Amino acid sequence: MIYLSHFAFPDREREYDFTMNQKRTCYDTVYPFLILSAHQLKMLDFEPVTILYGGNGSGKTTALNVIAEKLGLARDTLYNRSNFFGDYTKLCSFETVGKLPKDSRIITSDDVFDFMLNLRCINEGIDQRREELFDEYQEAKYAKFQMHSLEDYERLKKINEARRSTQSKFVRSSLQDNVREHSNGESAFLYFADKIKENGLYLLDEPENSLSPQKQQELLRFLEDSVRFFKCQFVIATHSPFLLSMRGAKIYDLDEEVVDVKRWTELGNVRAYYDFFKKYEREFEI
Repeated sequence: MIYLSHFAFPDREREYDFTMNQKRTCYDTVYPFLILSAHQLKMLDFEPVTILYGGNGSGKTTALNVIAEKLGLARDTLYNRSNFFGDYTKLCSFETVGKLPKDSRIITSDDVFDFMLNLRCINEGIDQRREELFDEYQEAKYAKFQMHSLEDYERLKKINEARRSTQSKFVRSSLQDNVREHSNGESAFLYFADKIKENGLYLLDEPENSLSPQKQQELLRFLEDSVRFFKCQFVIATHSPFLLSMRGAKIYDLDEEVVDVKRWTELGNVRAYYDFFKKYEREFEI
């Protein structure tokens, strides 16, 4: 499914016209100006899966943030939005096929990291309360108590519950179980599974972060199924060879002097992996 068909960025000439007309300011950068045009990236034509490939500093994350800002997509965390971001996005344009679905969003590594931190904070609070309940159980179970008024009723209930229960049962009845704290990779995958709905445009910034090779392949299958069966469209910034191998993906190589479309097996990062394992191929046969 295609919701976003084209996105155009300002060319070098338009960028220079803007920057030259700016009065001298205290800012030492005009980011995101002069980033994407350095590789003559003027237009992205999208397929159901479009991948922006490139190393650090290639501009792939910048491109995603610009697209998300121009389209007004939902996001969970702040990003490096300079004072010139609004000026830059005003010079951008795009074409859609109908109206963008309401669940469309950008998902970044910071979103996933914050999600994992929140889980840990919740569990730390639960663990602290559990220790308090252990003390309450011991105090209630062996308390010498005599009820004098209705105000003592809640205290009496707790004492009776403690005397009828084991310590673990008393704590479980008073406290929710810990939110299951998964590994970083499991938590990251759960975040993607929760945020990616049917019929949506999703921009994913390096989703392979925190994912093991096995989890990256699981995410790959999830994304392919979301495109095939649930009418999703993805624009992904990545250098993961697993995600780059996605069936039918259109890949823009932002490491090239002039941005070009390539097959995943032609990309420098993938070729480096291939050459490395070919070098040690015989060791795998032992």
